Amino acid sequence: MPRPSRRNDLIETAQMLFNAEGFHAVGIERILSEGNLAKMTLYRHFPSKNALILGVLEAREKAVNGWFREVLADPSLEGKGRLLAIFDALEVWFENRSPLGKFSGCLFVRASGEFPHPTNPVHLAAADAKQAFIEMVAAAAELERFKKPRLLARELTLLKEGAIALAQIQGASKPALDAKNAAERLLADWPRKK
Repeated sequence: MPRPSRRNDLIETAQMLFNAEGFHAVGIERILSEGNLAKMTLYRHFPSKNALILGVLEAREKAVNGWFREVLADPSLEGKGRLLAIFDALEVWFENRSPLGKFSGCLFVRASGEFPHPTNPVHLAAADAKQAFIEMVAAAAELERFKKPRLLARELTLLKEGAIALAQIQGASKPALDAKNAAERLLADWPRKK
C-alpha cells in the first residue's frame, strides 16, 4: 500500500489537533512536532496557518459530505427511507464505526465559532460545507419526489445538527435515534408529488 503524501500527513495531524483543542489553541510548531513533519513540508503546501486551516476544512468537507453522499445514493433505499438513512449514518459516526474517524463534534461548527466574522474565509468554508450538505439532501428529496425539497432538506439538516451537538455534549449516540424519530414524524406528513 503506498504511503500517504506528506501533505495528507500534515492535514490529518492538523485536523486531529484542531478537532481536539481548537484552531487558535494549536500552533504550527505543535502540528509539525506531532506529525513528525518538517517546516518545509508546511510551506511547500500551505503559505500560512490560515491556508492550512482551509485545507483541513476542504479535506473534511470531502470526507463528511462524501460519506453522506454514499449513504444517500444507496440503491436499496427509497422514499423516506433514503432520507432517514442520514440518521442511521449519524449513529454509526457517533459510535466511532464510520470512515470519518473518532467522533468529536463538528469541525465546521468549531471553525465558524472561532472565526465568527461572516466574511472570514474560514467561516465561509464552514458555511459552504453546511450548504453543500443541504443541497445534497435536497437532491435526494427531489429524487424521492418530496415537495419543497430545499425546505425539507433545511429542516432535516436542523435535526442532524442538533443530534451532532447533543452527541458531542452527552458523549452518547442516542441523539441520532431521537433525531431519526423526529424526522420520521416530519416525513410522515410531508407532501409528495404525484
